[in-house]
Amino acid sequence: MSAELQTAPRPAFQNVDRRRPSRACLIVHGTDKPGIVAEITGVIRSHGGNIVSLDQYSDDPDGGDFFQRTVFEIVDLAAIREALESDLQKLISQQLGLVWRISDLDAPKRVAIFVSKSDHCLLDLLWRQRRGELPIHVAMVISNHSDTADDVRSFGIPFFHVPSAGPDKSAAEEEHLRLLRGNVDFVVLARYMQILSGSFIDAVGVPIINIHHSFLPAFIGAGPYARAKERGVKLVGATAHYVTTDLDEGPIIEQDVVRVSHSDTAADLQRRGADVERAVLTRAVEWHAQDRVIRRANHTVVFN
Repeated sequence: MSAELQTAPRPAFQNVDRRRPSRACLIVHGTDKPGIVAEITGVIRSHGGNIVSLDQYSDDPDGGDFFQRTVFEIVDLAAIREALESDLQKLISQQLGLVWRISDLDAPKRVAIFVSKSDHCLLDLLWRQRRGELPIHVAMVISNHSDTADDVRSFGIPFFHVPSAGPDKSAAEEEHLRLLRGNVDFVVLARYMQILSGSFIDAVGVPIINIHHSFLPAFIGAGPYARAKERGVKLVGATAHYVTTDLDEGPIIEQDVVRVSHSDTAADLQRRGADVERAVLTRAVEWHAQDRVIRRANHTVVFN
């Protein structure tokens, strides 16, 4: 494990035409009221932005929860961003009383992947990143085992082995924080078989996405597929969710299932479950990286 990790810069793009429009995303949520869409789009237009996609949802037009995702193109975003954000702050926060954030969709989000021994979700994410199918930059992979080190490094990605044994994981989590601090925009647990402490979740300061089989709470612990086979399950699936201090109860991003039959062995169930886990985690990572997910209390609105 390397002793030092420099702050990871966002990937540089060479020979960029400064007059080529940047693509930005504005997320807004809060209490619904008349005129939100018209006023926000007016501010974007006043700065020369051209809206290319707008999704909105309200669970009750009369003061319910309102959610909006607006994608727009704008020239020289870096140069005008401060002025644009100032006007959005005055309108959205001060006048409308809503929560908002803006992001540059042309800048891939930096990701750290945590993994244990199972490599199916990890390798799928690395392969899709290399093919340009995911708008992410994997800054590092961290594992409590060294099994996947060679595979990860073959992608040109830093691998850090941080053992995490025994009941006291404070030293490992402190090392995790040292590696992550200032270097990533979110963390993905790609079958990382360790429970994160509440203090780590609070301190990391970025969203964490987890993937697990959808047998919970029926088959908690080791050997879930063998016990599922014993019960004669007819569906296996997976759930991707944000990590909170309530174990496996964070806001759900994506789920899926596949049918199985009495003739499937426990190994068949595990293989089919791994296929679903890969697909579900990939979609969750993609949607989060594209700012398609809005969290509200313990649920999500996903614009896709």
